[in-house]
Amino acid sequence: MEVPLPIPKGKQIVVERNLRPSEFCMSSMDMATDHYSVGYIIKGDRRVIMPLESYRYHSGDVTFGVPYMYHRTVSDSDIPYDSYIVKFTPEFIKPFLNQVEKRIFYELCRYKVFHFSAESQTKIERIFFEMFEEYHKNVHYTEFILQGMLNRLLITIWENKLNSNVIGEKSPLSKSIVDILYYIENNYYNEITLEKAAQMAHFSNSYFSRIFKLQLGMSFTEYVNNVRITQAKKMLIQTDKSIMEIALEIGYCHGDYLSAQFKNKTGMTPSQFRNSLKK
Repeated sequence: MEVPLPIPKGKQIVVERNLRPSEFCMSSMDMATDHYSVGYIIKGDRRVIMPLESYRYHSGDVTFGVPYMYHRTVSDSDIPYDSYIVKFTPEFIKPFLNQVEKRIFYELCRYKVFHFSAESQTKIERIFFEMFEEYHKNVHYTEFILQGMLNRLLITIWENKLNSNVIGEKSPLSKSIVDILYYIENNYYNEITLEKAAQMAHFSNSYFSRIFKLQLGMSFTEYVNNVRITQAKKMLIQTDKSIMEIALEIGYCHGDYLSAQFKNKTGMTPSQFRNSLKK
């Protein structure tokens, strides 16, 4: 489970391979609102932080993500991160739910992480690889083929999972910080200052700044900026709005400022990001 960007317009499934440096982390807490996801960890170690708990997953594991799961993933080792991820809409999974026992899918989503024997890992990784290849053929019947492959993948995971569910650990996020994160998510388009956030948390500015960085691993200002850039990505994917329109809607004063911040964070301009998706 990485940055939960929405599925592009006109698609119901996306299959990606993510190769990240060992230190890669999600820039902010976020959630998917339009899709489920299932991923296979080829290499690396990650930790998922949620408001009430956190848990870890490693190479050979399968992970599940559900809509509205508020989380952030961070590095858990110095090993570079490599994974497959399949994102699909609720509509896309309906044939599976109608023809196979619904409990299977909901149990997979409930436990989020599953372990496998070495033999089963090879089998499951092969299915992810075949789905990745099929997705990038990009022919008019690709989604039809992928729907059957996804059904096969889910059944294979269910039949081969080991009987060892991942147990969540207590989250390192305090309630006051979680409340501020929710506030940022719902008000990123307004002026948000550290002073106002500290006042809402009933802390002094200096103490709030210190514990925010301790728990989130970055400054308050950087976190707010990351949330805005993530929202910009979503709008670039889902809408045809201009860079200026997006800038104003996410709390920036001008399109040029958004472009500068976007390139600083992603290495490309908003227009380059949008065009890369079209390609």
